[in-house]
Order: sequence, then C-alpha cells, then structure tokens
Amino acid sequence: MLQIVAVVASLMFGIGALLCVYRIIIGPSVLDRVIASDVLVATIICALGAEMALNRHTDTLPVLLVLALFAVLGSLSVARFLPGRDSA
Repeated sequence: MLQIVAVVASLMFGIGALLCVYRIIIGPSVLDRVIASDVLVATIICALGAEMALNRHTDTLPVLLVLALFAVLGSLSVARFLPGRDSA
C-alpha cells in the first residue's frame, strides 16, 4: 500500500514540476515566470520531504533549508527590484 502511495505522490510531483517548467518557458510576463519558479522550488521541497518521510532519514534536511532560503530571497529580490506597474 505504501508503494502505491509513493508512486502516486511521485507522479503528482512530476506532473506539477513539468507544468511549472512549461509556465517558466511559455510565461507571457516576468511575474508569471517568477511565480512558476517559486512553485517549482516548493514542489521540489515537498518531493524531498516526502522522500525523507518514506525512507525515514534526515540526510537531505540541509538541502531543504537552502532551497527554502533561496526561494524566499529570490521572491524578495524580484518583488524589490521589479518595477511596479501601479500608479498608486
């Protein structure tokens, strides 16, 4: 039963990652690409967390922390330096 759950979860993570890559490539604006890259990093973090839970180890925990740090800093830097389109 656990094998079936692992296969279904990995398929869902893979499909989500492929859709994010598609949006990064095709995205009509920079903000679409940034949001898709954030979702891709979140998907990778979730996939690594699921792998850690299934194999019952914490070896990739530093990788998760570094990915989370890069995701936050990337989002903040884009929000800070992307010119606003609002007049208010």
